[in-house]
Amino acid sequence: MNSKDELYYSAIDLLHRLIGTPSISREEDAAAQIICETLQKNRFTPYRAGNNVWTFAREFDSEKPTVLLNSHIDTVKPTDSWSRPPFVPIEEDNRLYGLGSNDAGASVVSLLSAFIHLSETEQPYNLVFLASAEEEVSGQNGIVKALEQLPTIDFAVVGEPTGMQPAVCEKGLLVLDCSTHGKSGHAARNEGINALYKATETIEVLRTFEFPLASDLLGKVKMTVTQIQAGTQHNVIPDRCDFVVDVRTNDRYTNAEAIEILKSRFPEVEITPRSLRLNSSAISMQHPFVRRALLAGYKPFGSPTLSDQALMPFPSVKMGPGDSSRSHTADEYIILEEIREAIEVYICLLDRLQIEKSAQ
Repeated sequence: MNSKDELYYSAIDLLHRLIGTPSISREEDAAAQIICETLQKNRFTPYRAGNNVWTFAREFDSEKPTVLLNSHIDTVKPTDSWSRPPFVPIEEDNRLYGLGSNDAGASVVSLLSAFIHLSETEQPYNLVFLASAEEEVSGQNGIVKALEQLPTIDFAVVGEPTGMQPAVCEKGLLVLDCSTHGKSGHAARNEGINALYKATETIEVLRTFEFPLASDLLGKVKMTVTQIQAGTQHNVIPDRCDFVVDVRTNDRYTNAEAIEILKSRFPEVEITPRSLRLNSSAISMQHPFVRRALLAGYKPFGSPTLSDQALMPFPSVKMGPGDSSRSHTADEYIILEEIREAIEVYICLLDRLQIEKSAQ
């Protein structure tokens, strides 16, 4: 058995343990403990902030740049449509079924395996492995809590199911609470100002509204009205209508810029963003990691889905085993060979990678 075989089988064993340990967002304590124990078993010193766990490959050298390998240990809640027990790992036809197997347990164990292998030799960078919490809810006690305690990161690989193709940019997220206001009156008489009608007029404009700047890989900013609420009873003209807009920003706009454009276009609507922190992200196609991936035949793409990249103020690539279409679905699974491939690809693209140290 060669070392990569050992890494692979250890990764599968660890993924079995993680699937068998419920780790819903904000309830990752037991899974974090498993990661700590695994790091200690491999002679690394684990550090922990909340349910985020990280470690360093070797003694930290302040003269070197720092590379972060990150994925998340939390999962969404299982739906009622599972035909298999979500917290029982089941291997069947070269697939491993279980909640979090695809999103993102396979990435966690593959990145950890690559981290262990890369730490065995001197690298031209400091190497950090981080298993983070609360990614599925973009929680305040997730990756940001860990990044506050880490040294400056110069580049990160974020493990998410991308079929091991590198996502070199991803859309950001804005959730907008919007309100229109009118004047109440009796529905039987021609009185009042119907806030619901004002809202539907705005929604119709929003449905076709386009931001001027599109992205080569991410396309246009996408907006979707997802919720609406108005009225108190059938015979009262509603004086207020509330609706929610899901906005996926491309890398041509910060969330703050997108908000200003919308407020300028719809001055009669009260627009309140729930957060501005989940911005879009992008990395240069000339980055050494991206260039390596291109030379190896991988195809960079823009991702429409959100990840912890949105909270990383440094260059990053999202890349991991599995398929995004399996995420958050009943009977979620990972194909076992996808993990073996991921370990090998991570090692190939990261071994002795030369990157620049960021200006401090």
